[in-house]
Amino acid sequence: MNRISIKYKGPLRGEITTPPDKSISHRAIMFSSLAEGQSIVRNFLQAEDPLRTLEACKQMGVDIEERTPDNEIIIRGKGLHGLTEPKNIIECGNSGTTMRLLCGVLAGQPFSTALTGDSSLRSRPMKRVITPLTEMGAVIESDNGFPPLRIKGGTLTPISYKSPVASAQVKSAIMLAGLYCDGITTVREPGKSRDHTERMLKAHGVDIRVKDLEVSVRGVAALTPMDITVPGDLSSAAFFIVAGLLLPHSEILIRNTGINPTRSGLIDVLQLMGAHIRLENERLVSGEPVADLHVRHSQLKGVDIGGDLILRAIDEFPILCVAAAKAAGTTTIKGAKELRVKESDRIASMAAELRKMNVKIEEREDGLIIEGREDLKPAEAISYGDHRIAMSMLIAGLTASGETTVADTDCVNTSFPGFMEMLGGLEA
Repeated sequence: MNRISIKYKGPLRGEITTPPDKSISHRAIMFSSLAEGQSIVRNFLQAEDPLRTLEACKQMGVDIEERTPDNEIIIRGKGLHGLTEPKNIIECGNSGTTMRLLCGVLAGQPFSTALTGDSSLRSRPMKRVITPLTEMGAVIESDNGFPPLRIKGGTLTPISYKSPVASAQVKSAIMLAGLYCDGITTVREPGKSRDHTERMLKAHGVDIRVKDLEVSVRGVAALTPMDITVPGDLSSAAFFIVAGLLLPHSEILIRNTGINPTRSGLIDVLQLMGAHIRLENERLVSGEPVADLHVRHSQLKGVDIGGDLILRAIDEFPILCVAAAKAAGTTTIKGAKELRVKESDRIASMAAELRKMNVKIEEREDGLIIEGREDLKPAEAISYGDHRIAMSMLIAGLTASGETTVADTDCVNTSFPGFMEMLGGLEA
């Protein structure tokens, strides 16, 4: 079990470019595999989770060439109906995106496929995709709604589905299955989840309609090949944004960061808390909004966060808790019940670990009430095998009054290989 010790060494200053976006990397590989012809994916995230998606597509017969020096992936797509039955079980590792999105693709295939994952993924609920895909005509066997899964695809019929959760993974699985249907498939969510799938499928030439919280896809579709450049991941930049805000005299420029409005809730929350975050050089890259982020040390204050705002910052919840722990006053976070079933129970995990640092926290079913304090106590923290908990507690340790150790940090490689090296490069 890997352990990292960290302590304050001075302000963070300089420029960085964070790793490519994980969500977009997954989709770029999967959707290009379903296109008819050759696509190029530039700036692909070479991390464990998206590599699971890449390997899964290879197992289904897709010709994928990795050009390592340029970090380019050449994908010779098979079209919707060109995939072949994998010889072995597809191993999704820790990647919920790989498993849930593949369910949508496999629902329309004329063969059976088995999907599994690590112990964390096998504890994550899959009924949320099993239910609508079964309604469309797929046959999916599970362990009482949990992985491993066996999917027997076939002829699908379109549905109009009202999702009980706002989840980009659920929405994407249904939309991908909808590509195989003769007609229009519609998903309506209780809140707006990230829209990378809609943007990318539309760029691939698919007929996608978006109206408020409703998304429709027309099948049977044909995807055209694309040249895709993946922007930097705001979820990875989040750790450096918060570190720059909390450490005195820090100033960081974070280049080439995706600022998709369905993902940028963290920036809005932190600005409400009084953060100096300036967006510079705003532009579009492969249909995704991108900017350089100028971050400077700021005195943060507690705020109330809920509704659409927390939904747009759902993956950044752990590092947002660290910001709240150092803010003046009380921060209330609600509407985050979905975090109970992520890589770990992120509500319980962050409450437990920040309490070790003398932060007063009240845990609620759908969030936390955090009383900020000026000084955090160093602690022996654990990650629960969750990459975002690990990196958040390392940033918390950087702001504490002594040395903090975080155990079980190998999980950081699922999204951010080189995290510690990048952090070390900013130390003044």
